[in-house]
Amino acid sequence: MHLKVLGLNHRTAPIEIREKFSISKEALKCGLENLDGYDGLNETVILSTCNRTEIYAVTAEDCEASVYQFLNDLIGDVIDKNFLYEYDDEACIKHLFKVAAGLDSLILGEGQILSQVKEAYSIAKAAQATSTILNTLFHRAIASGKRVRTETKIAYNSVSVSSAAVELANKKLGGLADKSALIFGAGKMAQLTAQHLLSHGLKKIFVANHHLSRAEEMAAKIGGQAVAWEDAFTSAAHVDIIITSTGAPHYVVKLWQTQQLMTRREGRGIFFIDIAVPRDVDPEVGKIKGVTLYNIDDLESVVEKNLQARQREALIAEKIIAEDAQAVIERFKYLNFQPLMANLSARAEQMRLREVRKVLVKLPDMTEDEQRILEQMTRRIVRKILRMPMMKLNASAGTDAENFYMEALKALFTEEGNLVADN
Repeated sequence: MHLKVLGLNHRTAPIEIREKFSISKEALKCGLENLDGYDGLNETVILSTCNRTEIYAVTAEDCEASVYQFLNDLIGDVIDKNFLYEYDDEACIKHLFKVAAGLDSLILGEGQILSQVKEAYSIAKAAQATSTILNTLFHRAIASGKRVRTETKIAYNSVSVSSAAVELANKKLGGLADKSALIFGAGKMAQLTAQHLLSHGLKKIFVANHHLSRAEEMAAKIGGQAVAWEDAFTSAAHVDIIITSTGAPHYVVKLWQTQQLMTRREGRGIFFIDIAVPRDVDPEVGKIKGVTLYNIDDLESVVEKNLQARQREALIAEKIIAEDAQAVIERFKYLNFQPLMANLSARAEQMRLREVRKVLVKLPDMTEDEQRILEQMTRRIVRKILRMPMMKLNASAGTDAENFYMEALKALFTEEGNLVADN
């Protein structure tokens, strides 16, 4: 078993690179369903969020190139390895536990990542792309992430990407009580952003979405007003803030549109926050006079005020995930032995049953009680014979003696890869 994670995040790649690695759910599912086309790629989970894209994989030895090829095919381009990180085996396990606990996020301790890890695992499992190793790993990592949020205060005064965006607007505009906003998008991130805006006393929210029904649904939830997508820039002439959070693969706010908008606004400035990946707002928009534009990479400075408190809680969280990750590492140490131990036990049981049947033929007058005693006695003998080699094998897991005992048992009890048959 070889366990690997290959990916990039906000620390290793800027937004213009990360957005190229953004994988749609449709592409993700398609890739997982065609896993058989990659040599030695046995299990896979793909985690793709606005701040990271990671492939967790169980591979055969010397098949790591398949993970790179898989990622290349998913993004439809040759990847630049300078932006990637990779961790193997124990380091991979510890990395996933940190991710699930929110310790590797742009905003330390943010809770949304745990839901994203759950969803990524759920999609992979539904596509039958996981088995024993990743099922065990992700179950334990998700449970550990929940434990961190229960046993620490790392999520108190939560600052997600959406809340950071609103805090940025609040700071730059000197309060939001008399302000209005237009939100492009009606997904979960857009709704969270709207809720944060309202909590700061925002006066009015307009919601624009390609599907008007979704905009109307969101507007009803937040007490806002839905506008048709083609009419959005008409409403924009009267708002103070535009926040974009769509899943569009191209810019939804273009340079020429914004130039016309600013002409209609007659010198009134406007505040753009683009929290989408890929970006929704053409970066050139930020050069227009009167326009202030921030994207997701600009949000890091907003979270600094809560960072020290969260870092103190992170120290407690790190102890929790170290404990939980080590438990998984110990469990995985024995997985290499299980096939050999199971085969050895199964072969011993076959031999025992054959010999018991021979005895029963020779002693046809045995009562049911005597047969039961014979069964119990022979089972105990088999267990006692196997007990010592099994204990030695278990005790060697993860030590220098591991390969010695593995090879010794194979040499003693197998022949050309098959268990030796009894005569």
